[in-house]
Amino acid sequence: MELANIESLLEDYFEGNTTLEQETILRTYFANEEVADHLAPYKNLFAGLSVAKQEVSQRALKLPETTGNTRGMWYSIAASAAIVIVVAGFMFSSPGISQGEKDALMALNKTKETMLLFSDNLNKGTEPMFLLSENFTKGTDALLAINEITLTAEKLLK
Repeated sequence: MELANIESLLEDYFEGNTTLEQETILRTYFANEEVADHLAPYKNLFAGLSVAKQEVSQRALKLPETTGNTRGMWYSIAASAAIVIVVAGFMFSSPGISQGEKDALMALNKTKETMLLFSDNLNKGTEPMFLLSENFTKGTDALLAINEITLTAEKLLK
């Protein structure tokens, strides 16, 4: 087996990213007599794991018997459901807006009304200025026409 491959498998092994086949390759490599010097400490590790794998407990294992009493489980489920219902009822029944939020909302609405009133009055005040601007433009156009006529008349009379 190539030494670089064994080192790569060893890194993957300690990170928990190896398959069973790769672990078998590592166990086989470290079971041989020919192990690289810098990997020699791992030989004892894999030897110990092989011994631990063969150990079998002689102690009898006694599992507790289930009594078939499911009443306690149903009580737990009912209590959980009751808690969920009470909490949900409390959350949905409480008012969503506090008094401070109500006051802030009322102040916002009053500010909006004031700004709309100001805007309407400003528009009414600028309307005559728009008419004045239109009339001024008409007047300057008429003066330009008169000036043109005057210049033409002067040229003819000379």
